[in-house]
Amino acid sequence: MTEQNEENSPEQKNANGRPLPPSAHHRVGGGKSRGFWGRIRGYFLAGVLVTAPLGITGYLAWVIVEFIDHSVTPLLPAKYNPETYLPFSLPGLGVLILIVILTLIGALTAGLLGRWLLHTGERILNRMPVVRSIYSAIKQIFETVMGQQSNAFREAVLVEYPRRGIWAIAFITGVTEGEVQNLTEEETVNIFLPTTPNPTSGFLLFVPKEEVVPLDMSVEEAIKMVISGGIVTPPDRRPLAERQKPQVSASTYEDVDILREGEKTPILVTKKD
Repeated sequence: MTEQNEENSPEQKNANGRPLPPSAHHRVGGGKSRGFWGRIRGYFLAGVLVTAPLGITGYLAWVIVEFIDHSVTPLLPAKYNPETYLPFSLPGLGVLILIVILTLIGALTAGLLGRWLLHTGERILNRMPVVRSIYSAIKQIFETVMGQQSNAFREAVLVEYPRRGIWAIAFITGVTEGEVQNLTEEETVNIFLPTTPNPTSGFLLFVPKEEVVPLDMSVEEAIKMVISGGIVTPPDRRPLAERQKPQVSASTYEDVDILREGEKTPILVTKKD
């Protein structure tokens, strides 16, 4: 019986006539070629996954450093430029000079003379029709984003956009104030809805606060998800009981229509079949 099995499966023997272990069966015959190229493909993809993020990040950092160096270093007088006395260029010299200049400007504006110069310059800019609008907007954005007490882009939320039943990731930028809030019956919040894959562009939405669904994921994780188009999805770290219980649904609005009267008052009525 044993001899018959050996004759029916000669591929399971090595050159000495001994049976091969089960782990070596896939390396015999055609399996050898498929296993080898499969491993090569796996190694190649692993190499891409490891080197691509590092390479792209390093390249972008190098481009930024080179741009700053070529823009700032030529402004330095030749006798104060270390590259004048060296046979090679110093990468990052322009970045270092820019950091020193910005630090000195910050220290200068903290004093009495610096504040006077700053206010004088702002008064001059405020007299220019177009320039004053640009300067005011840019200054307000930087003060809001870089302020130590700023809450801008500190929370990722889920909103229904562009219609009921379609969800999008957005970021709270503040509480709605002024005319927009005064015209709205509900308490609304300012929402920035980024686009994919470029999150620097997007839409400003004023959404009722009760319709905003907070997310447990961090802002960084939400931005990665937006940039990747959903390929990079952060794990749900909530307790298992919360993960198994849905919190929102658009099906509630499927059986009602919204009518607006002359006074622009929304009325919910049941749809007719």
